[in-house]
Amino acid sequence: MKRILILLALAVMACSQGPSPAEALLERIDPGASKRIETELVEASEAFFEIDVRGGKPVVRADSYVHLAVGLNWYLKYYCGIQLSRECLTASLPDVLPLPETPERHTADLDYFYDFNYCTYSYSMAFWDWPQWERELDWMALHGVDLPLAAVGDECVWRNFLLRLGYSPEEAADIIAGPAYLAWFEMNNIEQWGGPLPEGWFPHQEALQKRILQRMKEWGMRPVLPGYSGMVPHDASERLGLDAPDQGLWNNIQCPSILSPTDARFAEIAAMYYEEQERLFGKAEYYSMDPFHESKNAGGVDFAQAGLAVLEAMKKASPDAVWVLQAWSENPRDEMLAALPKGDVLVLDLFSECRPKWGMKESLWYNEKGFQGHDWLFCLLQSFGGRVGLHGRMGELVENYAAARGNGDLRGVGFTMEAVEGNPVMYELMSELPWRDSVAVEDWVRDYVFARYGTRDKALEDAWELLASSIYDARRPNNQQGPVESVFCARPAWDVFQVYARSRAEQYYDVQDVRRAAAMMLSVAERYRGNDNFEYDLVDVVRQAVADKGRELLYARDTSAFMQALLAQDHLLGSRREWMLGSWIGDALALAEAVAPGDPDVRTLFERNARLQITTWGDRACADGGKLHDYAYKEWNGLLRDFYRSRWKAFFDAEARQPGSGAAIDWYAVEEPWTLRTDPYPAEPLSDPVDAAREVFEQVMRPVQNAYPTESASAW
Repeated sequence: MKRILILLALAVMACSQGPSPAEALLERIDPGASKRIETELVEASEAFFEIDVRGGKPVVRADSYVHLAVGLNWYLKYYCGIQLSRECLTASLPDVLPLPETPERHTADLDYFYDFNYCTYSYSMAFWDWPQWERELDWMALHGVDLPLAAVGDECVWRNFLLRLGYSPEEAADIIAGPAYLAWFEMNNIEQWGGPLPEGWFPHQEALQKRILQRMKEWGMRPVLPGYSGMVPHDASERLGLDAPDQGLWNNIQCPSILSPTDARFAEIAAMYYEEQERLFGKAEYYSMDPFHESKNAGGVDFAQAGLAVLEAMKKASPDAVWVLQAWSENPRDEMLAALPKGDVLVLDLFSECRPKWGMKESLWYNEKGFQGHDWLFCLLQSFGGRVGLHGRMGELVENYAAARGNGDLRGVGFTMEAVEGNPVMYELMSELPWRDSVAVEDWVRDYVFARYGTRDKALEDAWELLASSIYDARRPNNQQGPVESVFCARPAWDVFQVYARSRAEQYYDVQDVRRAAAMMLSVAERYRGNDNFEYDLVDVVRQAVADKGRELLYARDTSAFMQALLAQDHLLGSRREWMLGSWIGDALALAEAVAPGDPDVRTLFERNARLQITTWGDRACADGGKLHDYAYKEWNGLLRDFYRSRWKAFFDAEARQPGSGAAIDWYAVEEPWTLRTDPYPAEPLSDPVDAAREVFEQVMRPVQNAYPTESASAW
């Protein structure tokens, strides 16, 4: 009954407001497409979409607007050979649209398709404007998302909340984090770092969130708003007389305090937060809270009582709401889950493709109690910090999901990546799993090639089969977080392997497979010049081959060839906007101008946020003491040439003067000056991707003396 009522409400909304969300989406993909492809919303007792023919036109019907978008995406991929990716969400439909010989129907036994990690909002979306959000919302609908975390503007709620607690506007500004660090403020990890935000930030982000929420609701999505789990400023015990134990430092950055659920004012203070949130953004059916996330001072806490207090405060604000809770590391605590009533909690098994906490004894994070009968979602994490590199667990993803389907409490799936960029193949695979009875990876990859490039080309199929069986097939006991990291981006040492200090990366694939795949793609590159998906993948696969070669050159101590390869990589990545530093910094500066027109201090603050996050992450205490340096490294054009190259040059020069002296270099002192600079970087491609890929691959894989200058980038 609830599904039917939602369907009727959406139908009435569409009739009263002109084009339906699905029709508007088609027009954004290819103007006029909504007249060529029909969409039909119908009542159904299950999640489904169907591709059919009516009056000589393709027709897609489904039980919801989001599932209509999924059906449209399926039709475009597997009938037209058009895969809409984050990198390109527009297309030219064929003059003659293919028609199915018989109706094709797919169903999914799920209630939810979740999207986003809090980190996504900082590693990818820190500086996004509405056009970028509109494209992401289109991508979300096309891939089935109906339960998205909606965290934009949460700092607006917090600002008002802090004012009500008695903090001045200036004090509130000193508590809330900067534009590239809000995710960790919202996860109760840090205060202030990267701030203060300018006054104009708050009305700008409030308006942006309202626009995002409106579009989500037009689609019939159910936004998940950040809820309240007890965070208060670190001085709340002294300042407000609260029972709020000091949480110390998070990676050497000041943590906020956590209000004890037994404090007499817990309910009152939680109500303040929800009142301010409702005033700005309304009530929600779902709230996200993760008490004690990565907490270092949770000893002595009654987790059962804490969970009940958090739930009670949420229910008082929105009686029918559900608590969305991340399963990560030690969270959620067993005592808390045991105390919470069934039906009021939805658990995200955040890293299901690698470290599921449900029912797999061989998993690093296996919990024999599972989620104790609570509803849960199988989630793909995939990306950590948006680190650049080919990586995936295709086999484990398919096998783990097949096993999870037998769990009676499974209610759906989710994307929980820390950044949205990179490895589109993994998101395509994950988005289709609920709609297929089973998946044979080798067969799926051949169909993926057709969908991705619009062709059935044996060279491309062979290349992707190599990739799928090697670099995209990390297997247990491998537990690494994200790709095998590019040595070009590491703090230098002769034997360095990983970039992030706490990385678990290991060489789980044969580098020759990637080189062969790159060569296969280059062999047909002229045929697909201008095909955006092909050019993106060609650059990415060649980039991976060059990064792998860089490690070999380092270990051989061929410093000249290594530096040549690093500059060649910089040149290659300058052929696509996705891997250009200027895009990231440009977005930061554009947002600074939007929230504080003409203010040089705000421009400087936003640019420093952008530069810090992708390099040292924070100051010396955080970078070195907290070991967060290079957590979110980016193998990007401009960053390779100016930041990473300067580290390697300092190391090689020191080693040339006195072997072993490179180990004594103060790397933060080398790195910090770049984070303070404001020199511009281009955001538009500097070369043709096919030409750059061929040139770089030939030169780096078969080195030619002095092919790339080591002392000047001006030759490019």
